[in-house]
Amino acid sequence: MRSLVLLLAILALGGCMNVSDMAEGTRYQMSDVGLLDHSDSRRVHNLRIQPDSFVYIAQGAFIPPGSVIYPRPNVIAEVAFEGFVEYFPMVRRARMPEGLDQAMAEARAAGAHYLLYTRFAKSDDRIGNLDEWMDQEAVDRFGIDSGVIQISLIETSTQYLIDTARIKSRGGLLTFHDTKPEDLMGPPLAQYARSLLGLSDQ
Repeated sequence: MRSLVLLLAILALGGCMNVSDMAEGTRYQMSDVGLLDHSDSRRVHNLRIQPDSFVYIAQGAFIPPGSVIYPRPNVIAEVAFEGFVEYFPMVRRARMPEGLDQAMAEARAAGAHYLLYTRFAKSDDRIGNLDEWMDQEAVDRFGIDSGVIQISLIETSTQYLIDTARIKSRGGLLTFHDTKPEDLMGPPLAQYARSLLGLSDQ
């Protein structure tokens, strides 16, 4: 109810706002009430790094609990790479899941300034289409996908932990068809890349 009142207030103030602000406000409210995808990112530190930093991205081999169908082994590193490559000119990712020591050794060998080490902590892939129904065939599995990832940003020269973050994402009622938990992680990972540069979320 509160979200509906806020949405109406935003629409009422439309004459005082430009179209892009109105659209963003509406999108936020629709995400908040569960109609669109929503994510919550929590960073421990609010540090920034240089735009010309070389970032090496790797994912741990941990298999997330909470899902009947496991995601691709290196999918978060792949999604993070897609989000970071737009903002950092020097980005490389590991080809497969790695332990932290191996990822750090490879990052140093590549000459990277930072290692972005990711972990898919939770994945709940609910039934959202016919194929998923054929795989799971459980009425209680219908619903909205969700997932949690953890991020560590480590300076390779000192192995100092620069930042840690936790991103929790869930799908929306209007967007749950044909999606998977890993599909929800692209926008918040791109937003995390922007935040490392001190850019506001557009």
